[in-house]
This record gives sequence, structure tokens and C-alpha cells, in this order.
Amino acid sequence: MSSSFLWSLGGFFIVLTPIILVHELGHFFAARLSNIRVDEFGLGFPPRALTLTERNGTIYSLNWIPLGGFVRPAGEDDPTVEGGLAAASKRARLFVLFAGAGANFIMALVVFWIAFMIGMPAVAVSDVAPGSPAVTAGFEAGDVFLEVEGIKAESSGVIADIMRTMAGEPVAVLVERAGEPVQLTVVPRVPGEYDSAVEGPIGVGLMAAPDGRRITRGPGEALVDSAASMWEIVSLTVRVPAMLINGDIEPSEARPVSVIGISQIAGQAAEVSVTNNNLFPILNMVGFISVALGFTNLLPIPALDGGRIMFVLIEAVRGRRIEPEREGMVHIVGMLVLLGLMVLLIVQDIVNPIF
Repeated sequence: MSSSFLWSLGGFFIVLTPIILVHELGHFFAARLSNIRVDEFGLGFPPRALTLTERNGTIYSLNWIPLGGFVRPAGEDDPTVEGGLAAASKRARLFVLFAGAGANFIMALVVFWIAFMIGMPAVAVSDVAPGSPAVTAGFEAGDVFLEVEGIKAESSGVIADIMRTMAGEPVAVLVERAGEPVQLTVVPRVPGEYDSAVEGPIGVGLMAAPDGRRITRGPGEALVDSAASMWEIVSLTVRVPAMLINGDIEPSEARPVSVIGISQIAGQAAEVSVTNNNLFPILNMVGFISVALGFTNLLPIPALDGGRIMFVLIEAVRGRRIEPEREGMVHIVGMLVLLGLMVLLIVQDIVNPIF
């Protein structure tokens, strides 16, 4: 059994299962607050393994498929069931339907907040190439990047992007050397002035700071950046089709993934966290997937929360409910299509793994 499979399995249980469970808990508590009866709250997916307990008319069950959980409200599609979801007011139904994604967004906000306060491992200079702009600027091996042009140097990607963008222009860099801040100015080379296959624009090698120094944020700044990260994920998701059309990204970069692919990505993040003794990578991935799951569920696709929300909004506009039989049929067809797509994506992620 390969280590990558074990990490993927671990990523499944550590990342994906809690995210799905939080989503379902959002629906569950919203239904309770709206006085909507819940027939069953299950840990994992059916078939049922055993009934844990039964309280206030709700069965709490343990199920064989270990994928988060589920909520089965009474009368989900039947408005004749008293105290059921479909019989509730439009406001109550919208509250319950939005609550799953809302719980994911709250989870992501908290997880990103903690991650930013913990901080990424700081980036340090491993070596300086002779005759490079870094030599002229006074960089030394062991220097730890703190800021580049006033932006926190929280990853090698941030540093590299700024250096490439400002090629040929002076760049202010704040580093820490022997525990003291040192201000340097470097002029990155423009493409063609160096061999990009050998070194970067300024000619330094990068590594994680050997003594565990980190780029951290205070609670207030971390909260602001947490909200900004969530917005960026949603914004990027909306922009992906246009980016594909304009050629800004390759189709492989926008590849949809199944639960297998997500587990592979989460497993790699977990491995990096363990290897570097830093929770930031795994927390960052949990936040990302939680936002993505919440946003995806709000899309107006039949069988998803967004599809059900769409029917409630149509009912509000036209003043009367669409026949439950027709709505139920639309959701069944939507579910079959989604299941078919899921099978195709699972096959893709097995035959052509992400990593």
C-alpha cells in the first residue's frame, strides 16, 4: 500500500468528512430553530449500520459509508406532511436550505483565521548566485524575507510574483538577519538577462527558515485576511469560465475533481503539514474546500441546495408553488445527472491522478 494512498485516505477523513458533516449540521440546527421535524440525522451515508439513539422524533444513526453525514427532514418534498420542510413557510425553507452553505462559510472563516494567526513558515535565502542582483543588493545566505514592497513575504510564490512583475525596477525588501531587521533594495533582471531554468530574477535560492520563524498576523488582521481569502476563492470560481475562454489558464488547471481528487489534494496538504511541523497547509486546504463546497451547493442546479432555493424563489415570484411531483422529478433527474458526472470524475481521478 503506497504512502500516497495512505495520505489520501487520511486527507479524506481529516478534511472532507468534517466539512460535509458541518454542512449537514447547518441544515440540522436551522431545521430545529425553524420547528421543522427531522426524521434522521446520520453520521456517514446509508446503508445504516446501527441506531445510536432516538430523541424528540429524530433517529441518530451510524452508517456504513464514512462520508460526513446527512439530514433527512420530514416531508422534504411533500407539503402535506405537517411539521415537514415542504410545509414550512418560504422564509423557513430558505433559511434551512442556505444554512448548510452558511455553516461551511463560518467554518472556513474560523479555519482561515486560525491559519493566518499560526502563519506560514518564513522563506529564507539558501544561497546567492555570484554576479547576481542579489549580490549587488547585499543579500546573504540565511536572510529571512519579511516584506517585499510592503507586502508580507508569506510564501516563495509571493516573492517570485513581485520580482517578476517589477523586473527592471527597484524593489524594497525587508529581511531579518541575525535577529535584526535589514532593509535592502534589489533590481530584478528582465527576461532574457538570465537563464530562468537555472535561477530567478534576483539570483537567490529559497528555503524554509531553518529555525521555524513564521510570518504571522494579529487576530484583527487575520480575520480581515480570512474574509478576503474567502471572497477570492468565490471570485476565482466565478471567473474560471471567462479565464478559460480568454486563455488565461489551461483546461488542465480548471480540471473538475471528484471526492478521490479532493482526497488526494487534502492528503498532500496533510503530508506537507506533518513534514514541516506546521498546521498552515492543512488548515488552508480545509478553508478552501469548505468555501468551495458551500458555494457549489448554492448553484441553481437541481438536487443541490441551490436548485431547491431556486424553486422557492420561483414560488415567491409567481405566488404559488410548483407542483411537488414536478419539482421532485426535476430533482431526481438532477441527482441522476450528478451521480453520472461523479462516476466519470472518480474514474478520471483513478486513471489520471492529480499527482
